[in-house]
Amino acid sequence: MNTDVATLPDTPDSLKEIVIAQQGEIVELRTRYDKETGILREQIQLLRAQLFGRKSEKFIPADGPQPLPLFDMPEPVDEEEEAEEVHISGHTRKKRGRKPLPEELPRVEEVHDIDDADKVCACGCELKRIGEEVSEQLDIIPATIQVIRHIRPKYACPSCEGVKGDGPTVKIAPVHPQIIPKSIVSPGLLAHILTGKFIDHTPFYRQEKQLLRLGVDVSRTSMCRWAMQAASACQPLLNLLEDELLAASFINIDETTVQVLKEAGRDPTSKSYMWLFRRGDPVKSVLLYQYHPTRAGDVANTFLGNFQGTVQTDGYSGYNFLDQREGVRHIGCWAHARRKFTDVTKAQGKNRKAGAADKALSYIKKLYKLEKLARDKKYSSEKMYRMRQDEARPILDDFEKWLAKKKLQTPPKGLLGKAITYTMNHWHRLIGYIEDGQLTIDNNMAENGIRPFVIGRKNWLFSGTQEGAEASALLYSLIETAKANKLEPYAYLRYIFEQLPLAASLEEYEALLPWNVTAEQLACPRAVTCG
Repeated sequence: MNTDVATLPDTPDSLKEIVIAQQGEIVELRTRYDKETGILREQIQLLRAQLFGRKSEKFIPADGPQPLPLFDMPEPVDEEEEAEEVHISGHTRKKRGRKPLPEELPRVEEVHDIDDADKVCACGCELKRIGEEVSEQLDIIPATIQVIRHIRPKYACPSCEGVKGDGPTVKIAPVHPQIIPKSIVSPGLLAHILTGKFIDHTPFYRQEKQLLRLGVDVSRTSMCRWAMQAASACQPLLNLLEDELLAASFINIDETTVQVLKEAGRDPTSKSYMWLFRRGDPVKSVLLYQYHPTRAGDVANTFLGNFQGTVQTDGYSGYNFLDQREGVRHIGCWAHARRKFTDVTKAQGKNRKAGAADKALSYIKKLYKLEKLARDKKYSSEKMYRMRQDEARPILDDFEKWLAKKKLQTPPKGLLGKAITYTMNHWHRLIGYIEDGQLTIDNNMAENGIRPFVIGRKNWLFSGTQEGAEASALLYSLIETAKANKLEPYAYLRYIFEQLPLAASLEEYEALLPWNVTAEQLACPRAVTCG
């Protein structure tokens, strides 16, 4: 209320009314100020926690042991403190000591003996060997580069002319099929380069320097060209992986950003997206990456086609179309709901007191504890379903009632209010996992699948062209699917690069899919020549 001294009334009662009105306005403004500054303070605390705090979402109660400060060193741990179990009749005890080195590694023996003069006792008697002490060290031999010479002998008949009389007939073995014809790159080198880029996240320009130290000049341009040619050659395998993925009953979907510098009609700073579609059931693990310039839900809608089953996603609104698709059950991710409440605890700082966010996290912790117990005991799908109905459903019912009550008591614009609103808005999806024992409580399988790409992106930062991004997506698909099927990625890549040029039928291509490849096949150093 604005007041002018010249216009103030002279009567005490009128002045009192003005004072009372101004006091009311002050209280209202102070309340609004405290509310808005509280929200801003909370956001600042969360930002500080995200920048400088611990990244783990592990639930730590307010009255529980807190993590060490950043520069406090933990107590030193002796590397020999790891223990293995020793079973003795009647009981089991822990055996102290370092874990033995793998037996399959080759051994090089170095004998450290005493001088011959010291093998004679002071009494003049020759010492007798009574045993030995053996210790082992782990050694490594740096990468060795070699050149494979493909020699094709020529044969000709010296005593006859050709059919047309134009000289003797000459015979020579056909050129051996290669993954990249007329190239100096072998399957082993190609697998090494792609493993470095997509597993160890080493950009091509760094690999160029590494190879120079080994005495070979291979340009990053050549590596990039080889990667795109390899991706093109592997396209039949990707098509088969996509068929297997869409044949599943359960799919996880996630996406993350990627920057492409040279894309027609788009600014170099524009955001593009790498999408991940993962087969959720454990029968055949498939991870399929796709590059798209957009995050629109049409990408997932087009990919799914006529898919019938369950799709699990995060809360991104682009997935809302799944709720209206016939034959599709859309379920949510409890890890994302938990993350909202974890942000509340992070924003409260170190000296926080247990509050509503801790209560919500305790409910979610109970749900995850049930899931861990079931996994540890290797429940069947049917047993998992019964456990969720009997034990998880009551927890969810109590949690839903608590959320409904707490929502009426919590400002909607604060972090806690947003966490409660998010959870209640997605409740119908969040509880979907309890209706099928094969489903998972969260979308972490997809998030874990997208993480290698995110880590790599921190190193190579961007893709040069759309074609390069699409090639990266295909190679990530092959590598991460191999890893999900417990294959060593370098050995798998080398194997398929050797075998793909020889494949001519659908059956031969299917034999190269990760679940059809045996460890014995990958163990052979030159799969082509080993038959």
